[in-house]
Amino acid sequence: MAKVSWIIKIEGTVEGLTFYKIDGVSYVRKKGDISKERIGSEPNFVRTRENNLEFGHSGTSGKALRNALGSMVLKAKDSKLTSRLMGVMLQVKNTDAVSLRGSGRVSVGLETAEGKQVLRGFDFNANAHLNGVLFAPYSLNMNTGVVSLTNFIPSEQVHFLEGATHVSFQSAILVLDFDTKDSEIAYSPIVNKPLNLTLTSVTLTPANIPAGSGQQFFLLLISFYQQVNGVQYSLKNEEYNVLNILEVV
Repeated sequence: MAKVSWIIKIEGTVEGLTFYKIDGVSYVRKKGDISKERIGSEPNFVRTRENNLEFGHSGTSGKALRNALGSMVLKAKDSKLTSRLMGVMLQVKNTDAVSLRGSGRVSVGLETAEGKQVLRGFDFNANAHLNGVLFAPYSLNMNTGVVSLTNFIPSEQVHFLEGATHVSFQSAILVLDFDTKDSEIAYSPIVNKPLNLTLTSVTLTPANIPAGSGQQFFLLLISFYQQVNGVQYSLKNEEYNVLNILEVV
């Protein structure tokens, strides 16, 4: 893989060379000699077809999780979330020890303790990890979905950027079936606190416990704001907000 430093930028395939961009940088590679038709039909490529099926399944599973979380992901993500999440889903799929080769499922992997552990603690924004932003103990009641912070001092127990004046907390419970892609999510009300030395508590209670089949996820969103003339504005395009999977059941 070579970088392209021409003045004229090309995207697509020209004379057997494929030009593409990653994070704004242009690259070029030689187009493969093996046709899609050969890979799709010849016996020699059966393992390639199996790997492609599982790779595609992992990609659609990551997309299903992102879509199910909706606006929460939009408030806390990084530019490489799609590829990072696909990698995690491949790890979850690899914990499926019962399906035939080429038929590994994320849903089956998540039935195991190992599969759950892969997703537990996942941060949707690589620029803002929960354990690098929140330094206060919290509790999660998995029967009610309530997330609590007690004896909490915002300016001492939250790592925040210069200019931030307020921090908001919101929790959610998601039930997602990775086979059918059916999902249901319940959010808590947003709790907004000034970043000061006042001792306070935060209680995040979801509106309900979602029903339905599939995996259950407990999530926490932390967002930062700057107050100007009584109005709060998202800080730095939300690039330092946190969205974390607290628990997977």
